Amino acid sequence: MDFLQWVEQTGFATWVRESSSLWAYPAILFLHTMGLAVVVGLSAGIDFRILGLAPRVPLSPLARLFPVMWAGFVVNALSGTVLLMADATTKLPNPVFYVKLVFIGLALGDMQLLRTKVCADPYVDKRPLSTHAKVLALTSLLFWIGATTAGRLMALTCREQTRFRQ
Repeated sequence: MDFLQWVEQTGFATWVRESSSLWAYPAILFLHTMGLAVVVGLSAGIDFRILGLAPRVPLSPLARLFPVMWAGFVVNALSGTVLLMADATTKLPNPVFYVKLVFIGLALGDMQLLRTKVCADPYVDKRPLSTHAKVLALTSLLFWIGATTAGRLMALTCREQTRFRQ
């Protein structure tokens, strides 16, 4: 716990948490939200296409979106790390944080499988999609819903923990 308190008390973490500047907590939270919107939004679009929505839209050109999704994830990971630093003693001991990380890991693994096993298939637009592809798309949606829900629950439970500490 001493290390977490040290992290939380660094000048940068204190500035993020306590500054009234829009460039502190609000901007970092905005970046976190935008990164989430990019990675989850584009992933969901591909997932829904695989599940049968917009069947006339070819799937192979959508493979170009995976680097954009990874960029969104990098923004999300960096901004999430900064948000974590600002409240390390509350967020890191919270089990919901680890549930969120598990869902993110599963979603990223699923996203990579969709890229390599489905979208990279040269015949993806020439034959019906396999049940395996549809299962990957469905689990991708479920994993991202789980990660997002855990993130919101973490914000709520951390707020309650902080209130009880005072």
